[in-house]
Amino acid sequence: MLNNLLDRIRLPFRKEKELYLSLYTILGFYPKDINYYKLALMHKSIMRKEKGKPINNERLEFLGDAILGAVVGHIVYDHFEGKREGFLTNTRSKLVQRETLNKLAQELGITQLIMSSGHSMSHNSYLGGNAFEALVGAIYLDRGYNACMRFMQKRILGQLINIDKVAYKEVNFKSKLIEWSQKNRVDVEFRLLEQKKDDSGSPVFEYQAFIENVEGGKGRGYSKKESQQLAAKLTLERLRREPQYIDAVFAAKTERTKMEEMPVENVPDTEQSTDFIIDQSDVRQEKKTDKKQKIKPQNYKKPVSDPSLENDGEDEFDLSDISAAAPKDLTKEDIIAAAEEAAFSE
Repeated sequence: MLNNLLDRIRLPFRKEKELYLSLYTILGFYPKDINYYKLALMHKSIMRKEKGKPINNERLEFLGDAILGAVVGHIVYDHFEGKREGFLTNTRSKLVQRETLNKLAQELGITQLIMSSGHSMSHNSYLGGNAFEALVGAIYLDRGYNACMRFMQKRILGQLINIDKVAYKEVNFKSKLIEWSQKNRVDVEFRLLEQKKDDSGSPVFEYQAFIENVEGGKGRGYSKKESQQLAAKLTLERLRREPQYIDAVFAAKTERTKMEEMPVENVPDTEQSTDFIIDQSDVRQEKKTDKKQKIKPQNYKKPVSDPSLENDGEDEFDLSDISAAAPKDLTKEDIIAAAEEAAFSE
């Protein structure tokens, strides 16, 4: 019984000693305060709490992300003297991107030390990279900024990463974003926001990516390609880190496809028009009308085409030749016939 008690007492010390040795292998130095590193390796899936507050590596991950960006930016700045801001930004991005950090965590053995639930370990592809950032945060709190710089320079860039090879390796973020959009059947486009010249007269472009008309990342560079690449990279990072951004994109896609698939209420008529068929009743009516119009009055004579007979401005029909002392037995029809005869006589 005494031996069992001694074993339970020794167990934590043995585990802690193993952690010290593992961290020395990873970092190249022994921790001063092991508790920072324990916290850096504690995933939130464990759900441990102290004084009502959750205990996990999320806060250290936040701190480590900022420190890592500063340290790598400092190293890149010193290493590539005279290079432009766009080149330096792109190189730093490649060094601290999630895929790189995940690979480093695996190569260093950090992933194997993470305390998490088995389900979380198998389904979280960012777990190793997040722990790497948290570990940098732990180094900063335990030993300061210079220790973080030495760790990245000697252990990471000195032994595991060729910084020159990374810098000049072309990563086509735009192609990756378009490939992702095609797989998920969403629309993506790059819009030019601004084009101007800097103080030295070099052209500067600013593009922004849009997915389903939802605003993505903005990129500024000395060429359209450079600015679009940066915009695509920042958009990919948002897609990976911001679940609410992905939700907004797919909500916009749902709305668009819903509008495209809405039924047309006004169904076209299938009956063919027959307005090309002539209505015979209309034809007969037209013939009757024409027949009435073609009836010539009695004693009608065709007018002579003589310019001298043209109207000189007087009334069209001159009835002055009709005598007022005409026989009283003339009928109305006789009067009209006589008037016509006078009007059309040669």
